[in-house]
Amino acid sequence: FPFGRRSPCDIYWHGVSFHDNNIFSGQVNKFPGMTEMVRKITLSRAVRIMQNLFPEEYNFYPRSWILPDEFQLFTAQVQMVKDGDPSWKPTFIVKPDGGCQGDGIYLIKDPSDIRLAGTLQRRPAVVQEYICKPLLIDKLKFDIRLYVLLKSLDPLEIYIAKDGLSRFCTEPYQEPTPKNLHHIFMHLTNYSLNIHSGNFVHSDSTSTGSKRTFSSILCRLSSKGVDIKKVWSDIISLVIKTVIALTPELKVFYQSDIPAGRPGPTCFQILGFDILLMKNLKPILLEVNANPSMRIEHEQELSPGVFENVPSLVDEEVKVAVIRDTLRLMDPLRKKRENHFPCVYLDRKHRSPVFDRMPSAKLHLSKLTIVRSQQLENPPAGKEDPSDNDLAIASEGNTKPEAHLPSICLKQVFPKYAKQFNYLRLVDRMANLFIRFLGIKGTMKLGPTGFRTFIRNCKLSSSSLSMAAVDILYIDITRRWNSMTLDQRDSGMCLQAFVEAFFYLAQRKFKMLPLHQQVASLIDLCEYHLSLLDEKRLVCGRSGRFGSRPPHGGMTQEATPAAPLVEGHLPSGTGKLSHS
Repeated sequence: FPFGRRSPCDIYWHGVSFHDNNIFSGQVNKFPGMTEMVRKITLSRAVRIMQNLFPEEYNFYPRSWILPDEFQLFTAQVQMVKDGDPSWKPTFIVKPDGGCQGDGIYLIKDPSDIRLAGTLQRRPAVVQEYICKPLLIDKLKFDIRLYVLLKSLDPLEIYIAKDGLSRFCTEPYQEPTPKNLHHIFMHLTNYSLNIHSGNFVHSDSTSTGSKRTFSSILCRLSSKGVDIKKVWSDIISLVIKTVIALTPELKVFYQSDIPAGRPGPTCFQILGFDILLMKNLKPILLEVNANPSMRIEHEQELSPGVFENVPSLVDEEVKVAVIRDTLRLMDPLRKKRENHFPCVYLDRKHRSPVFDRMPSAKLHLSKLTIVRSQQLENPPAGKEDPSDNDLAIASEGNTKPEAHLPSICLKQVFPKYAKQFNYLRLVDRMANLFIRFLGIKGTMKLGPTGFRTFIRNCKLSSSSLSMAAVDILYIDITRRWNSMTLDQRDSGMCLQAFVEAFFYLAQRKFKMLPLHQQVASLIDLCEYHLSLLDEKRLVCGRSGRFGSRPPHGGMTQEATPAAPLVEGHLPSGTGKLSHS
């Protein structure tokens, strides 16, 4: 219903963010809090937590400082490195926290740059080490936009599109010098900036011009002997690790907007990952976009002030497949098997040409198709999941297949590769503890009583850590984090503050272990004590029905203690995918 009809729908497709708390069923194409989580500062903080735990696994994200909070730290650390290595000539890139499409981004060579002082006064930003040796194609710097479908948060389910966009600068690349720092068409790959360059080339081919398919780049690299399987493996690893860094706080947002036990929709979301390949082919994460553009046309100026929308072959090749296959994967008919077309509600503000090009009578059956339920009742022999098949399509009133959709372009990477990456999900388990002790449904911050209950139930207090010391720890950490965050809706301890307190407690209790093993050991201990508490409550709850002992004299399945995360003790480097 593109004009905003409010009838119950199977899929609500919002243009910007999750904002309808009155949706009680169906599926929404946005997660609560995702827009906030992928902002530059929040993303940097989430990745930094993982870098503290697993520095070698999270070395794909440039070293970052948050301004203005860490300006003094940034200045001191840069000076310290320069004192140790006078030949070091760094370049830094400044990115405003709320900026998009290249707005407000600039390069500096030194923390004393006068423009940085102006940024500190205007708005928060992230300053990062600039990647000076990118991979070049035709002497041009480029980045990769990959589309990632987060199909489910719990259990975690991730898909990656098999093709993406390669977006090129429009001026031959040179390493940064004081003279060329201002050449945005040389250093910044943002399409929204380079489209205004006189050198921008709109191409009718997927392998030429200023925007190309990523697959065409891979073909070119393969012809030069590059191991393409390893490149893809490293990119998949980067995506999974990034999503693992984001999911803990997303869970907190989710329970706040859709508390357990209350009717509500399920969520999914298409994310845009911007990745840079270094000269040595190592992928570097630039940023994550919660609302990647789904335009499949560009504006062409016919005469001064007169523009025309022209189809973009490259965008259509990649984006139509992403939306089509997202709808196929989320298809409610696979579950309900009802003999009707599912409803999709489109937010009025969502003006994606992928949808806008679908007239009411004909839904561009060759591109975006919804399949009648009876066609899915009997999938082809030997194939279990119709989402992986070439599904037959039918127009209204005609049940005979007219054509075949292409095979699905979204590749599942999690839980497919869960065994390689589950040991990284320590903060995710901390978030589960955090949510358990929030107490009030809908809140996102832990009060002092909840924190004390966490310490008491997990048996973490001791002669050296009194409850008075626990209160002081809570006050100190909470006060510092609240001074750094703009969200003052609730008072109390946010998840990042809880993680810092948890690190402190783990280091006190398991002094001789590396940090990630300290944290894993403390999580195991907390989960063990909580499972005993749950078992005790279960026994007490059943004693009225069964007497003083539970039936069969054993522990129920629900009360079984969580198994220790053995993977939490694996050595660094085990998160690599095989190249097969």
